[in-house]
Amino acid sequence: MKRSLLSESLLPIYDKVTAGERIGEADALALFQTRDLHALAALANIVRERKNGNRATYILNRYINYSNICLLSCQFCAYRASRGDAHAFELGIEEIVATVQEALGRGITEIHMVGGLHPGLKAEWYLELLRAMKALDPALHLKCFSAIEILHLAERVFKKPVGETLATLREAGLDSLTGGGAEIFDAGVRDRLCRGKESAEEWLDVHRTWHKMGGRSTSTMLFGHVETLEQRVDHLRRLRTLQDDTGGFTGFVPFAFAPEKTKLPHIRPAGGRDQLRTLAVARVYLDNIDHITAYWISMGLPLAQVALAFGVDDLHGTIQEEKVFHMAGAQTPQKQTVDTLERAIREAGREPVQRDSYYEPVRHAN
Repeated sequence: MKRSLLSESLLPIYDKVTAGERIGEADALALFQTRDLHALAALANIVRERKNGNRATYILNRYINYSNICLLSCQFCAYRASRGDAHAFELGIEEIVATVQEALGRGITEIHMVGGLHPGLKAEWYLELLRAMKALDPALHLKCFSAIEILHLAERVFKKPVGETLATLREAGLDSLTGGGAEIFDAGVRDRLCRGKESAEEWLDVHRTWHKMGGRSTSTMLFGHVETLEQRVDHLRRLRTLQDDTGGFTGFVPFAFAPEKTKLPHIRPAGGRDQLRTLAVARVYLDNIDHITAYWISMGLPLAQVALAFGVDDLHGTIQEEKVFHMAGAQTPQKQTVDTLERAIREAGREPVQRDSYYEPVRHAN
């Protein structure tokens, strides 16, 4: 993009980006507020190309939600249930292991597993589950549990400090943490959206503790509900600050709020333009997080494909089955084939590459 074609408000940001300098919070807000989506995409792609070249990645993974029975009752969540609710479910270890075994036969390299804050599952249940999954294939990457689940396990189940709980889970087979539960870090937003859930500081501390132990995790943001653009920028700022400290985040995965079956059905869902600009701003601002993922489960594969022109370098994975967004009303497919993901990447003019859980290449497409 020629500098002369940019609006005056974007010129200082363009100069910083092309020079490889860090932008500030005011710059990020200006990018959120610009109407020039093409210029925003161009800025994001400068950073994307510098970090990742022309490749776009995906992973062969399988989602497993072991239970939706949860002690909390977040306003944004249509997934959780109480015992006795018609939509409540709880999978047994044998059932989960059978699912993992079947998925391994299809070539997956990662299990992504989260659940509710179950009031009855014991410490040994979690440890036995991790050991049983890892026993199927020691190379299988177990990406399990959100920060709020770790806090629940530490305080109510293992009754040990967070660090000791994480060490016990890692010894049983845990490889990395999911980024779920970050939502928006602002305390006022969390009070309206997920009162009773962990605070932003607690979420960040769980990931900080895990990173200091040598572990890796993803980072997320749930946007398009009651937050302001300034609060989105603040959320990104806190992630970038933690990454400066630990370097433990492998990637950033923003996703738009699906309100249809939640306690906030009146909220208008984030449109495609908002989703694309959020991905692009994140790419420019999060200069210390190498990878930005377009979560096709929430935005649909066609829009995720477009996002490859807005700084995105990853389309997540095959997934196979997803419950959290679909119980909230998402109408997207629940799985994608390798051929479909690779075709979407090629059509966007990018090189498809299968990755592992740390975004390292596993296989380049033919």
